[in-house]
Amino acid sequence: MPPETRYAKSGDVHLAYQVVGEGPLDLVFVHGWVSNVEYGWEVPQLARFLNRLASFSRLILFDRRGTGMSDRVPDRELPTLEQRMDDIRTVMDAIGSERAAMFGFSEGGNMSVLFAATYPERTAAVVTFGTFARRIYSPGPDYPWAPTPAQRQKDFEMIEREWDGEMDVSHYAPTADAALRAQIAAFFRRSASPGAALTLLRMNTEIDVRHVLPAVRVPTLVLHRTGDLDANVEEGRWIAARIPGARFVELPGSDHPPWVGDTDAVLGEVEEFLTGIRRGPEPDRVLATVLFTDIVDATATAAAVGDRAWRDLLQAHHAAVRRELSRFRGRELDTAGDGFLATFDGPARAVRCACAIRDAVRVLGIRIRAGLHTGECEVIGDKLSGLAVHIGARVAAAAGPDEVWVSSTVKDLVAGAGLRFNDRGPHSLKGVPGEWRLFAVER
Repeated sequence: MPPETRYAKSGDVHLAYQVVGEGPLDLVFVHGWVSNVEYGWEVPQLARFLNRLASFSRLILFDRRGTGMSDRVPDRELPTLEQRMDDIRTVMDAIGSERAAMFGFSEGGNMSVLFAATYPERTAAVVTFGTFARRIYSPGPDYPWAPTPAQRQKDFEMIEREWDGEMDVSHYAPTADAALRAQIAAFFRRSASPGAALTLLRMNTEIDVRHVLPAVRVPTLVLHRTGDLDANVEEGRWIAARIPGARFVELPGSDHPPWVGDTDAVLGEVEEFLTGIRRGPEPDRVLATVLFTDIVDATATAAAVGDRAWRDLLQAHHAAVRRELSRFRGRELDTAGDGFLATFDGPARAVRCACAIRDAVRVLGIRIRAGLHTGECEVIGDKLSGLAVHIGARVAAAAGPDEVWVSSTVKDLVAGAGLRFNDRGPHSLKGVPGEWRLFAVER
C-alpha cells in the first residue's frame, strides 16, 4: 500500500511528506524539477526503486512547495534553492530526524550538495545522480557542458506547447517504452501546473553551485550514466573532482532518472556507499498469486452501445477494478483491452479482490470472468512471466460469466480463510501439461 502522506508547516506553507521503512539510517530522496509523493507510487518502476531504498533506510520523501501534494504558491513565490533547503529541514524536524543522508538526482543533486555544505551537522552523506553544477552555458573553458540559452528556450517552448498532452520524454528516458513514457508525462503533469513547471525550469536554468562544491565536507558519492542526454557525464566527473574525497562512479546507460533503466546497478552503489553492504540483484523468481479478469461479450456490448458509450463504460470499469486492487493490496501489471492482470502476495486477498471486482462492475452492467493461480513467476524488469502466469490466464478463460475460478493450489492455500468453493472437476488447460482440478468460488 502507498505510504501515508503527512504535512509539515513551513511558515504558511504546508509541505507534503512521507516516511517509508525502518532502516538504521535516515535517507532524504530529493527529486529533480517536480514531484508528487502520491502519484509516484503508481509508477511501478519508481515504486520499486523507492521500496528498495526503504529496505535499508528510513526513507523520507517530500514535495517542495508549489509542487505535488504540497501547497500551491504563486509562481513568483516558487522556492529558491535556499527555500528548498528550508523545506528539507522542516520535514526532518517534523519527523525527529537530526541527521540524514541526502540522495538527489538532477536539480535535486544541486540542493543536496548545497544542504550538505550549509548544514554538515545534519548531513550524514550525499549521493548525487545525473547532476550538473551549472545549467546555462557561458563562454570559457571552465564549464563547457551546460545548455545554451537557445537550447533552454526550446525546453521552455516544449512545456508551453506539450504540457497538456503526451510530452516527448524520449530525451529524458530514452530506454522507456511507450507505457512508461506516458506515465512519466503524467507524473510531470500531476506534479505541477504548466506555469509552475515553466517557472521552476527557468529558475533551475540559473543554478550555479560550482563555488559550493569545495565546501562539502561529508562523504559524497557522485553517480552518472555514460550516455545521459540531459546531463553530460563529464559534468558528474567535474563535480566529483571538486568535492574533497568524493567518489565518482560511471554507470552504463542513457536514462536521466535513476529509477529508469538498470536500476539495480544504481541501487547497489547507493546501498554499499551508505551501509557498507552490497546485496545482489533482486530475486528473479517470486511466489505470487496471479489474477486475470476479462469482460464477458465485450465485442458485442461495444457494438450495441456505440464507441463513445463503450469508451466511457470501459473507463468506469477500469476505475472500479483499480479501486478494488488498491483496497486488497493488488499490483496491476497489465491492462490489455478489457482485461486486467494483477498479482498479490496473499491468495485469500486475491480471491476476495476478484469477487469484489465482479460485484463492483456488475453495478455498471458489466459481467466479467476471473481466474487465479498461485505459483512461482519469473521477474523480468517490472513484468512477470512463466508457467504460473499462463495457468492463471487459462483458469480465467475456463470460467463463465460472473464466475471466479481458482486452481487447486489456490484452494489449498486459503484453507481456513472462510472461503467456499464448488469443485468443477479436472480440466485440460491449453498449452499447460497435465490435468488441473479447478474450483469456482461460491457467492
